[in-house]
Amino acid sequence: MVKFASRLWRQYRSVSLIWRIFIAFVLGSVAGIVFGEQMAVVRPLGDLFLRLLNMLVIPIIVFTLLTGIRQLSPAKLGKIGGATVGLYAVTTTLAGIIGLAVANILKPGRGVEFVAGEAQSQEPPSLMDVILGIVPNNPVTALAEGNLLATVFFVIVFGIALTYVRAQKETLADSVDSIFEAFEVGAEAMFVIVRGVLEFGVLGVFALMASGIGTEGIGVFTSLGELVLAVAIGVVIHISFTYLIVLMKLVVDVSPIAFLNGARDAMVTAFATRSSSGTLPVTMNNADEDLRIAERVYSFTLPVGATANMDGAAIRQSITVMFAANVIGQPLALTEQIFVLIVTVLISIGTAGVPGAGIVMLTVILTQVGLPLEVVGFVAGVDPILGRIATMNNVTGDLAVSTVVGKWNDGLDLENGVWSRDLSAANLVPGDD
Repeated sequence: MVKFASRLWRQYRSVSLIWRIFIAFVLGSVAGIVFGEQMAVVRPLGDLFLRLLNMLVIPIIVFTLLTGIRQLSPAKLGKIGGATVGLYAVTTTLAGIIGLAVANILKPGRGVEFVAGEAQSQEPPSLMDVILGIVPNNPVTALAEGNLLATVFFVIVFGIALTYVRAQKETLADSVDSIFEAFEVGAEAMFVIVRGVLEFGVLGVFALMASGIGTEGIGVFTSLGELVLAVAIGVVIHISFTYLIVLMKLVVDVSPIAFLNGARDAMVTAFATRSSSGTLPVTMNNADEDLRIAERVYSFTLPVGATANMDGAAIRQSITVMFAANVIGQPLALTEQIFVLIVTVLISIGTAGVPGAGIVMLTVILTQVGLPLEVVGFVAGVDPILGRIATMNNVTGDLAVSTVVGKWNDGLDLENGVWSRDLSAANLVPGDD
């Protein structure tokens, strides 16, 4: 019996993790449809998976970000930081433009009967509030509360300070290196935990899909189909054009298919969890093991991306606002759409990468453009599927930008990982095994 179980486990492990997760995703969806609310019993397994991922977020940011800064001089950090922020700003703006274009062509919401719903009005944050929110009043509180943007800011400042101490005070250089080495050990330990959590993720994804569909019903995925379809089309266009064609093919000059192969674990996990922050451990694992991006690059670009790069949110919100305007019979003029684009891009920077944040963001944007907040209640029925689609776009963009920044800073190993597998496949000739 022991030998049989051991052989069965080896066969199970021989299947690629991404395929195991995908099969769990499909089986969970089917189980939710077939058994309905009975599948709520497995919800704790899904909650445990989310807790395990969230448990890793802050530690992995602190450990990997400091480890990456150790390998950077202030000049290189400025170069990587500037390229990262610039690319994220460009891709988010393009995402908003694509969202508005799709909404103008498909016109989702026209002819839809409005059903009022309740919504809590949110005070829209000003640009200054967003900027000030990056700086924590108390870094320990920011760590404890999981405030990613504030945590990233403090860790970067602390890491830069350590590099200056090492450079200017030779007597303390060894001590500073010891601190960096301790954090490097911590980073390696975190990746060991990540691999274990991903193994459990097969069961976790099954539980999330089974309980989600079982309790909320398949209607979550079918109601308001025009809106869901428009967002999905916008995301597909953005991923295909911006990430695969422009960034991967034209800028980095690599195979878009190879990139997708390297990013698929994070994409599936993001779709299942609806949290770009919660997916961060998986995203970093893909960057390290599959896309072969240097740690000094992805340890900076990915934490920043998980908090500030919300391409999927920009697409989702721009289309949803247009949908809301169509539903109440007040289509937006071109000048109003430009205002929506500006607000969407600015607000998306401060949007938390967690499930449900999109509803709050939508409330803020509707307030800014003068549309009734009751529309939020109407859209809330499909928020789960919209959040999944947008989150998958977000983490794909994080990895695409990280790949480009890695290429520009000699931090991309094109001889290994998915790139070497793609090259090997391209070089096969008839008769090769």
